[in-house]
Amino acid sequence: MIQPSPDSAARGGPARNSLGFAKPASATRVVVAMSGGVDSSVVAGLLAREGYDVVGITLQLYDHGAAISRKGACCAGQDIHDARQVAARLGIPHYVLDYESRFRQAVIDEFAESYIRGETPIPCIRCNQRVKFKDLLATARDLGADCLATGHYVRRVIGEGGAAELHRGRDPRRDQSYFLYATTREQLDFLRFPLGDLEKPAVRRLAEEFGLIVADKPDSQDICFVPNGDYAGVVAKLRPEAKEPGEIVDEAGRVLGRHDGIIHFTVGQRKGLGIAAAEPLYVLRLDAAKRRVVVGPKAALARNLVHLRELNWLDAAPIPAAGREVTVKLRSAQPAIAAVIYPDADDAAGARLELLQAEYGVAPGQAGVVYDGERLLGGGWIARSGAAGKGSLAA
Repeated sequence: MIQPSPDSAARGGPARNSLGFAKPASATRVVVAMSGGVDSSVVAGLLAREGYDVVGITLQLYDHGAAISRKGACCAGQDIHDARQVAARLGIPHYVLDYESRFRQAVIDEFAESYIRGETPIPCIRCNQRVKFKDLLATARDLGADCLATGHYVRRVIGEGGAAELHRGRDPRRDQSYFLYATTREQLDFLRFPLGDLEKPAVRRLAEEFGLIVADKPDSQDICFVPNGDYAGVVAKLRPEAKEPGEIVDEAGRVLGRHDGIIHFTVGQRKGLGIAAAEPLYVLRLDAAKRRVVVGPKAALARNLVHLRELNWLDAAPIPAAGREVTVKLRSAQPAIAAVIYPDADDAAGARLELLQAEYGVAPGQAGVVYDGERLLGGGWIARSGAAGKGSLAA
C-alpha cells in the first residue's frame, strides 16, 4: 500500500490521503503515464485498488514500423496493446495520444545532432523534460487531474519548509533520479512516484496479484527508439553525414589510424579503436569540426573540473559563491562522488564542479547530477571538463 504523505498529521492539518491530498481517494483524479511495462502498470493497479479516480494515458512516440525503431519498443506497437489490456483488467479508462511529431522534434532530432557534435547524449532525460513532464503533465491538468503518477523509482518527499523534494529511490539498484534531474519545482508539486519505496521483485509480485499480463514482461534495456543498442546506426539513418570518416590521432596530432565516423566513439572508450599500441589507449576527446578522434593513455583522461550548462536547481537556496559540498553522478551507472559546486562565472545559467578526486571518462553530453545525501539538488549537461592546474578545459 502507498504510504501517506508525511506532510499531513505531523502538521496537525486535515487528514490526507496517500497522495497527500486533503480529500477522499475517490474524489482525487490521477492520470497515470502507462508505458505498457510492469512498473507503470503496477502504479495504475495500486491507485485503482485504493479507490482513486484513475485515468491511464499512453503516449505513442513513434511508428513502431519505422526504420529507426523496433517492434515492441517503449510506447509503440506491443506496449500500447499491453497498456490497453492492463487498463481493461483494472477497469480504468485509457487513452493513447499521438506524440510522434513532438517526440521526433524534441528528442530524436537533438539526439542525432548531439552525436554529430561529438557528444554522448541521454535522450531519456530530454524525453522526461520536454514530453512526459511537460506535454503529458499539461494534458493531465486539462483532464482535471490532481496529479500525474509515473512508474519511476524515485521518492517525492515533503521537506521541513513544506516544499516537495526529489530523493533517490529506496532501492539503489533501481534508483532513476539521475534521469529526472531536469524536473522543475512546479512539476514536482504535481508529480507522484508510488514505487519509490519498493524493490523490483515486490513490484512484480504486485503485478501477479493484480492479474496483469505484464507481470513477467522483461525490462527494456535499450533507448526506446534505438534497435539493439545500435546508436550509430540510428544516427547514420537520420544524419548520413555522420558517417564521414576521419583520423585517429594522439595528443600531439600524430595520425595513428582511421575511423568510419565519430558517432562510433565516446570519451573514455578503450575497445574498438582498431589501432595497435604499446599501451592501452582511450578516447580522450572528439574533435567534431575536424572529424578527429583523439586518443591517449588513461592518465590523460583524469578530470577534476567539470562545467555544467542549462543548470536546473531544485533547492530553494542558491549555490553560494564560496561553494557547497555535494556528491555528483557524471554517468547514470556510476556511483556519486564527492565534489564542491560553485556558480559559473562564465555562464550564469550553468555551474562549476570541483571533484575531490579525479574522475576518468567525463563525456560532454552526459549529465552531472548533484545530490545532498539522498536528496537530488539539481544538475545540468556536461559542457566541458579539465584537469586542475592545466589552465584549459577539454571540449
